Amino acid sequence: MFKYLSQATTGICRIGMKSAMPRPALESKTLLRLAGKPRFQSTDRRNTGRRRESTENNRREAFKLLIIVAGSVAVGSAINQAINWDMMRRATDIVSGKGLEASTTSLESLETPIYADSHATAKAYAELKSLLGPDKASDSKDDIQMHADSAWISHHPEHNEKPGLIVYPSSTEEVSEIMKICHKYRVPIVPFSGGTSLEGHFIQTRNGITIDFKNMNQILKVHSDDLDVIVQPAVRWEALNEYLKQYSLFFPPDPGPGAEIGGMIGTGCSGTNAAHYGTIRDWVLSVKVVLADGTIITTRRRPRKSSAGYNLTNLFIGSEGTLGLVTEATLKLAVLPENTSVAVATFPTVSDATDAVQEIVRKGVNVAAVELLDKEMMKCINEMGETTRDWPEEHTLFFKFSGSKNSVKEQIANAKYITRSHKSGFFVFAKNEDECDELWEARKVALWSSLAKAGSDYTCWTTDVAVPVSSLSEIVSLTRQDLDKSDIFGTIVGHVGDGNFHVFVLYNDDNKSTAEQVVHRLVERAIEMDGTCTGEHGIGMVKRAYLESELGPETINTMRRLKMALDPLRILNADKVINMDPSVELKKLNGESSSVKRS
Repeated sequence: MFKYLSQATTGICRIGMKSAMPRPALESKTLLRLAGKPRFQSTDRRNTGRRRESTENNRREAFKLLIIVAGSVAVGSAINQAINWDMMRRATDIVSGKGLEASTTSLESLETPIYADSHATAKAYAELKSLLGPDKASDSKDDIQMHADSAWISHHPEHNEKPGLIVYPSSTEEVSEIMKICHKYRVPIVPFSGGTSLEGHFIQTRNGITIDFKNMNQILKVHSDDLDVIVQPAVRWEALNEYLKQYSLFFPPDPGPGAEIGGMIGTGCSGTNAAHYGTIRDWVLSVKVVLADGTIITTRRRPRKSSAGYNLTNLFIGSEGTLGLVTEATLKLAVLPENTSVAVATFPTVSDATDAVQEIVRKGVNVAAVELLDKEMMKCINEMGETTRDWPEEHTLFFKFSGSKNSVKEQIANAKYITRSHKSGFFVFAKNEDECDELWEARKVALWSSLAKAGSDYTCWTTDVAVPVSSLSEIVSLTRQDLDKSDIFGTIVGHVGDGNFHVFVLYNDDNKSTAEQVVHRLVERAIEMDGTCTGEHGIGMVKRAYLESELGPETINTMRRLKMALDPLRILNADKVINMDPSVELKKLNGESSSVKRS
């Protein structure tokens, strides 16, 4: 037996390593028939003994061959399994100690992902260029750099963290073909739609490709009677709303200038209108998504309500391109309000301003938006000089009201009464559309004023958190105190009507560690108050280490399970949202490791 197994082992290269499983299986059946039935039959009684001896010899030889083949197949299969074990574990996500029946996936159960080597990458790039042509695939230095970094993101890439190729598809079908090629060669993919995100979402950490959706910028269909619109991912929200004016409709989410629908869906954005209209999750009916292997799905149809199946639409909103790439979206629309107005009120302290907001929310005053700009922010706006007026350099609330003429008047009166009870020293409201634009202008230029203040000597770190509205006054006051005590320049801007606010911190190489400590304490403070590490910017790379503190390890393991189900090769926007690589150790901004340890 051992002799024959040894012979089988020597045959592995011929049978096992070639994975020639079907052929040996057929040979095995033939051998079994041979072993059970004599090869020669004759009626000559004189040769009976000789025939019996021949039959026995045939049986013995057949069983010897059967053992050799079976051993070869078994050992070859075992070695093939050993060789491919890493791939099989990734594909099936076997959880240590639990097996395939587990509902979650721990980081320790995963192997380090394997991505395309230089040879495979070159083949993939050649196929992509052949597929798309020279106008839709670029490896020019300028294109690479434009997609590698920006002046406003909070996490800047290392010198080697950049894409090797930028591709510009024009259709869902082209995106699918791109994904199929990348999936075949294990080439990492980063989606790019506008590039206005702030937490390092579009950094290519694994040296793969970037898919820029700029050619997919069409408004495909407006269903004005149904109050919805179908768009491609590179449509800008400002351009969409300009187009929708002819139908007296608009799309409420309004993040920063230049944001595109694909990026807005990816980060789960909101904006100044969120206090009244909610976030983008409330305004997306359906998405068309290309999955990691090129499969195209549509998450649902167009009715305003549906209880059919899982809510896959919301699964992809806020997933930051880690589960699939959105190539089309059906968005809900709102009717343009009959009247709008803007009011501005100033306060001696941040807590006075935020206390006024809390009371406005509690008393149900129907404001369309309420924004906080602290006094340092107002100084920046005046210094930049891009607005038509000089502003009092105090903590300031900007209100937006909408509705019928009478309801707007009532809202303004209620807001004025409440702000006065919280020491407001200045309250002015717009009497016409031009004054509305003038008063709201300061809010629009807030970020750019901070960037102008930074100049070439400083970098602006933009971050956000959100807390329950009842904790807003405390956290904003503590954050302002922390900035002042740390002797670092920072401004506070907030969509405070829903408890979300931003901090713009200016730093250079000399005080970067101080800036990191300030942001770290801000995030920890928000989580301690039952808030979130990000209200609308998303996780990206910077806040991955805080996600487990906010949600707990089993919730993260559940997210990891979903990621492995949809992207088992881990090629979609690697190193964003959650850690999928056990060889990477996440650290918080204060240098502490997150509770997820290296495998």
